[in-house]
Amino acid sequence: MKTIKTDTFDSPPIDQVGIEERVSRLTKRSIKKESKMHALKLAMSMVDLTTLDAKDTPGKVRQLCIKAMHPHDTVSGIPPVAAVCVYPNMVKIARETLKGSKVKVAAVATAFPSGMSSRKVKIEETKWAVNEGADEIDMVISRGHFLRGEYNFVYDEIAAVKEACGKAHLKVILETGELSTLDNVRLASDIAMHAGGDFIKTSTGKIQPAATLPVTLVMLEAIRDYYYETGKMIGMKPAGGIATSKLAIQYLVVLQETLGNDWMNPDMFRFGASALANDLLMQILKEQTGVYQSVDYFSKD
Repeated sequence: MKTIKTDTFDSPPIDQVGIEERVSRLTKRSIKKESKMHALKLAMSMVDLTTLDAKDTPGKVRQLCIKAMHPHDTVSGIPPVAAVCVYPNMVKIARETLKGSKVKVAAVATAFPSGMSSRKVKIEETKWAVNEGADEIDMVISRGHFLRGEYNFVYDEIAAVKEACGKAHLKVILETGELSTLDNVRLASDIAMHAGGDFIKTSTGKIQPAATLPVTLVMLEAIRDYYYETGKMIGMKPAGGIATSKLAIQYLVVLQETLGNDWMNPDMFRFGASALANDLLMQILKEQTGVYQSVDYFSKD
């Protein structure tokens, strides 16, 4: 089999038609009522509730953190989300607000979303975010270097940021919408995992296309093959454009069928989203009461 080579590992070519056909088959699965409720609550527990706007304020971040811990106080059995994702300058506020809860603080770093800065600056920003209290760092790869074929540069940069994370987990954002091909998505996934990423993530959410099911399947297959090779489990985070419960459940079906039960938890799979949480709440209440509530009953942030 022809392979795409770097200095340290091989990435197999991707059959785009085969990937799209498999996604089409998996997303046509019907979900029964009991399984649907389980899937909705599981998806809620996997959300990284996110605010990454230039107009973010301490008050907005505090409100988001309260929602993360208590998505809907009047309904029992709804789990808190996995994490709140913010810019580094908001980490301390999120850390203080989430104190005593199991909700993690994730911070974007490394000149998010462009990645257009020096390695020194990226490492310093990462260390700053961790020192402020971040449990997780979401970094962006240098897409320009990757697309020029400078794979060792990308590998070394990820490894350096991973070292700067200390005990914090590292999610490596590929920005798949800028990588052009599924072959590139697979190669970037392999580089990120071999360089030390704890998660691989599709997108910043700042460009289109963001997360897609075919791209996610390619990344999940990369995780599967890496696990077979090394025995190490790597997490996955599709981000951007996942706004409905129906779509979230489709992602969970693809996850289940590709990686199995060991990945069906917030430690190994996340949704990078802001609007998704409200739709999950609406669907959970619909399943419990038989009636849709108006979107006006839920906070936007």
